[in-house]
Amino acid sequence: MSGFRENFLKSSFFNRSLTINSSANEYSKNPSSNSSFDRSGSMKKPSNSFEAVKGKVLGIRNLFEKKLSKLSETESPNSSQKSVGFDSRVSFKGDFSISLPNDKVVVYFTSLRGIRRTFEDCYAVRMILRGYRVDVDERDISMDSAYKNELEKIMGEKSVRLPQVFIKGKYIGGADIIKQLNETGELRVHFKGLLTREPGFVCYSCGDVRFIPCVNCDGSRKVFDEDEDMMKRCMECNENGLIRCPTCCS
Repeated sequence: MSGFRENFLKSSFFNRSLTINSSANEYSKNPSSNSSFDRSGSMKKPSNSFEAVKGKVLGIRNLFEKKLSKLSETESPNSSQKSVGFDSRVSFKGDFSISLPNDKVVVYFTSLRGIRRTFEDCYAVRMILRGYRVDVDERDISMDSAYKNELEKIMGEKSVRLPQVFIKGKYIGGADIIKQLNETGELRVHFKGLLTREPGFVCYSCGDVRFIPCVNCDGSRKVFDEDEDMMKRCMECNENGLIRCPTCCS
């Protein structure tokens, strides 16, 4: 039995190495005899269409780079459009003028979430300014419409995009300019000479809301006139029955 088993295992049917070696030898002698290894037909030369597509891609990239360069020029903090209002006292046509404080930062913003992009820009700018711990006069136009009218007169146009930042009475720019100056480190230069607050400072009167209910009418916007024996409009608060916080906004 042992002899039969040895002869059976040595047969060519189970000897795979012999089969592989024989086929490899045949292919080395005549490569064209086995079509399964001939792959020259599947390789194709690149056509001219590839060069055409490559040219279109380069043209689109050049056009996109030109648009980006124009956009960066218009949004640059040194642009001529941003030089308007770089006076500590902003004057207008006629006798009207507004004097901005020279010892602090003034930012016009809105706390309403009606427009998501505007709210996010206002929040980002406020957080950047608070990170430097400088004295910031936050003027929320959604809490007092007088700030909206004031900003429109300063900028000389209607529907001004928020936020807008003034440092030492000088106009700096909006959210894009503040973010760019913060990233490059140039924003810190504008804060030289300004007073700083303690880390984590929060006004105990208003909680950094900058407004409190009117102490004269308790926010009702109406007071009783004893002389005329009737209710009248309170002249000390705004349209929301609020006044500026006397503690942090004095």
